[in-house]
Amino acid sequence: MRFLQFVVDYLKAGFTGGILFWLWMLFLLFFIMLWGYGEYVQIANGMIVTNLNDQVSWGFYLANFVFMVGVAAAAVTVVFPAYVYKHKELHRIVVLGEMIAIAAVVMCLLFVIAHMGRPDRLWHLLPVIGIFNFPHAMLTWDVIVLNGYLLLNIIGGYYYLYKKYSGGEINKSFYLPVVYIAIVWALSIHTVTAFLINTMPARPMWFHSMMPIKFITTAFAAGPSLIIVVFLLVRRFTPMKIADEAFHLLSQIVVWCLGIALFLTMSEIVTELYPATEHSLGLQYLMFGHNGLNSLVPFFWTALSLMVGSFILLLIPRIRKNLTLLPFVCIAAFVGIWIEKGMGLMLPGVIPTPVGEFAEYTPSHIELMVVGGIWAIGFFLLTFMLKGAVAVLQGEVRYRTETSKQAVSEQQAEAAT
Repeated sequence: MRFLQFVVDYLKAGFTGGILFWLWMLFLLFFIMLWGYGEYVQIANGMIVTNLNDQVSWGFYLANFVFMVGVAAAAVTVVFPAYVYKHKELHRIVVLGEMIAIAAVVMCLLFVIAHMGRPDRLWHLLPVIGIFNFPHAMLTWDVIVLNGYLLLNIIGGYYYLYKKYSGGEINKSFYLPVVYIAIVWALSIHTVTAFLINTMPARPMWFHSMMPIKFITTAFAAGPSLIIVVFLLVRRFTPMKIADEAFHLLSQIVVWCLGIALFLTMSEIVTELYPATEHSLGLQYLMFGHNGLNSLVPFFWTALSLMVGSFILLLIPRIRKNLTLLPFVCIAAFVGIWIEKGMGLMLPGVIPTPVGEFAEYTPSHIELMVVGGIWAIGFFLLTFMLKGAVAVLQGEVRYRTETSKQAVSEQQAEAAT
C-alpha cells in the first residue's frame, strides 16, 4: 500500500507545474504525435518510406542509438565520484543522474525498434521464447547490457527515492552492490556497442581496436555536458540548490575526456590518411567528399570546429567556472559529438560498401519525424522523472501516516479560521 502511494504521489509531483512547464510538455507532445504518425506510416508501408537502401542499411536511427548509449553510460560520471570518492555535493543529486540514464536507455531501445522495421518480431530477441543466439551474436550481448543497465538504474534510483519518501533507512548491503555493479555496467554498455560495429572486417572505417576507448571518451564528454545543462535547469526552475562544486567537477571531466577524444580522432586521421590506401575511402569521403558526393563534408568540419572550440574554451578556468557561459559551451560540445559520433561515424562506415559502391544517404521526412519524436519522448520522461525526484529529495512529497494526515488537516483548519 505504501509503495502504491509512493507511485501515485511521485506521478502527481512529476506532472505538477506552472505555465512554462505545461507549455514545454505540450511542445514535446506535438513531436511525440509526429513520432506516432511516422511509426504508423513506417509499419504500414515498410522501410521503403525511409531512405535506407541495400548500400546504406544503417542510417539515422542507429546513428542516434550509438550516441545515446554514450549519454546513458555517462551517468557514471555522477555516480562514481559520489560513491567512490565520497563527493558530498554529487551524492546529494546522484539520483538525478540515474533519471537521465533511464531516459537515455529508453531512447536507445526506441531507436533500435524504429530501425527494426518490424517491431512485432521483437520477441525473437527474447531468451527461451525466441532465438537469442547467445553468446555467439554480439547483438545479444547488447540486448543484455542495455536492458540490464536500465533495470539497475530503475532499481537503484527508485529504491533510494522510495526510502526518502517513506523515511526509512537505506539498506546498504542491498543498495551499494546495485550502485557498484551499475558503475561497471555503464562501461560495458558502450564497450559492447563499440564491439557491435568494430568486429566487422568488411567495414574498414570501424575495424580498429581504438573504437571502444573512443566511444567511452566521447560518452564521458557528451554525457556530462548534457548533465550540466540539465542540472543548471533544475537549479533554476526548482527549489533544489545544486552547489557550484558539482558543476566544476563535471566540467573538468568534460574537458579532459573531450581532449582525449580529439587526440584519438587526430590519431585516426593520421593513421588512415598518411598511407591513404583504399581502406581509408570512408574517412576521405567524410572529410573531403568523393567525385562530387560531399553531403557529409559540412557536418564533419562543423562537428570538429564545435569540439575543438568548446575544448579550448573549457581549458580556460575563468570560462569553465562561469555558470552563465558554461551551458552554451556544453551545448556546443554536445552537438559536435552528436554529429561526429552519429552521422560522422555511422555513414562513412557503410559508404563505400565492401565492394566499393558509393551511394549518398539523406534521412527521409519519416525518419526525421521518428527521431525527433524519440528525442521528445526522452525529454518528456526526463522532465517528469526529475520533477518527481526533486519533490521527494526536497521533502515536498513524503509518506504521511493517518496521524500525520490528521495533524495536517487540523493545522489547515486552524489556518482557515
